[in-house]
Formats: sequence, C-alpha cells, structure tokens
Amino acid sequence: MPDLLIRDVSDEIVEALKKKAADNRRSLQQELKMIVESAAKEDRILKAQYATIIRERLQAYGKEYKDSTELLRTDRNR
Repeated sequence: MPDLLIRDVSDEIVEALKKKAADNRRSLQQELKMIVESAAKEDRILKAQYATIIRERLQAYGKEYKDSTELLRTDRNR
C-alpha cells in the first residue's frame, strides 16, 4: 500500500489528532487512516447524491436521461 506524508502540520493540530486517536482508542496512524478513508468515501457519496438531485430536477421538467454506459461502450468499440 502506498504511504502518505503530510508536512508542516502545526503542533496544535498534531496534539488534537493524538487526543482524538486516544479518545477513540486508536493509534495516531489508525486515526489518520480512518479520517482519510472517511473523507474519500464521503466525497463519492456527495457526488452520487448531487447526481441524483440533478436527475430528479431534469425529470421534473419532463426530461429523461438514461444510463450512458452502453452508449460509451459502443462508441469505444468503433
């Protein structure tokens, strides 16, 4: 698995993260990994929710957009 390195983090932030890790009974590395994984998952969820909202609004105006997967596959195979 690749490693991540974050430079120039203030002492206050490091101490706050250490406290959070201790409160959750995790090592600092485990806590940071949880934070990064959660942020990455949250971003995907927000994008999916945003796409759903857009699709619903378009359908409210009588427009319907279907899944474009098959169209993309056909176009790639040309």
